[in-house]
Amino acid sequence: MKELLQAQNLCKTFRLSVKQQQLEKTRQKKKTAVDRLSFSAYEGEIFGLLGPNGAGKTTTLRILATLIKPDAGDAKIDGFSVVQQPDQVRSRIGFLTSELKLEEFFTPDYLFDFFSELHRVPEDLRNIRKKELFRTFGIDKFAQVKVANLSTGMKQKASLAISLVHDPSIIIFDEPTNGLDVLTAKVVTDFLLRLREEKHTVIVSSHIFSLIEKVCDRVGIIINGNMAACGSLEEIRAGASLEDRFFDIYEKTVGGEQ
Repeated sequence: MKELLQAQNLCKTFRLSVKQQQLEKTRQKKKTAVDRLSFSAYEGEIFGLLGPNGAGKTTTLRILATLIKPDAGDAKIDGFSVVQQPDQVRSRIGFLTSELKLEEFFTPDYLFDFFSELHRVPEDLRNIRKKELFRTFGIDKFAQVKVANLSTGMKQKASLAISLVHDPSIIIFDEPTNGLDVLTAKVVTDFLLRLREEKHTVIVSSHIFSLIEKVCDRVGIIINGNMAACGSLEEIRAGASLEDRFFDIYEKTVGGEQ
C-alpha cells in the first residue's frame, strides 16, 4: 500500500504562563506536548490517534495541518513536507477541528462557495459537490440560514462539508463527534466509513474508544506526547478490548514516570 503520510520524530514544546503553571500544578516553564512522535498512514485507511485530554493529539494534528510548526522533526503528506512545503500540503488536506469556528454572520451556502474559490475549485464542480455534500448531511434545508442560527450538530455538519470542498486526498479530523447528539454522531461516523470506501486517507483523533474501534484500521495510542503503542486494532487489542488495553498501557506508562 502507498504511504500518504509519514510523520517522523515530531516534537513541540510550549511555554507556560504563570496561570498555566498554576493550572498544571507545576513549576516548569515549558511543557512538551509532542515528544519524538512517529507514525504513518496508508492510502484508503482510517488511522486513529487515541489518548486522554492533553496527550498531544490536537497538537499533532495541527502540525500535520501546517497550522503550527514542529520544533523538530517533520511530516510528509503525499510527498510534501509540512515544514518546507506547507502550501502544497494545504491543497491536499481537509482539516476539521472544533477549535476552528465558521464565521457566524454567513450562511453555509456562502461559506462553501468562499472556500471553494480559495481552493480554486471550478464553479460547475463546486455546485455538484455542494449539492451532494449538503444532501448527505441534511444541510440543504439550512443552506441560507446564518451559521449563528444553526444547531450545534448542524454547525458541525456544515464545517465537515466545507472542509471537503476541494475533495482532499487526506482528511484530518480532530474529535469529529465531540459534543454531538447520537444521531448526528452516527451521520459523521457513517461518512468516515464512506470516505474510506472512496479510497481517501483519514486521520482521526478521539478519546472515545467505541469510535476508534468502529472506524479505524490502525490506531496509535498517545500518552504524554509519546506513541505508547501503534498497530492494527487486532495487534493493539491482543486478546482484550481496546479500552482495557488503553488503560493497561496508560497505567504502565504514567505509573513508570511516578
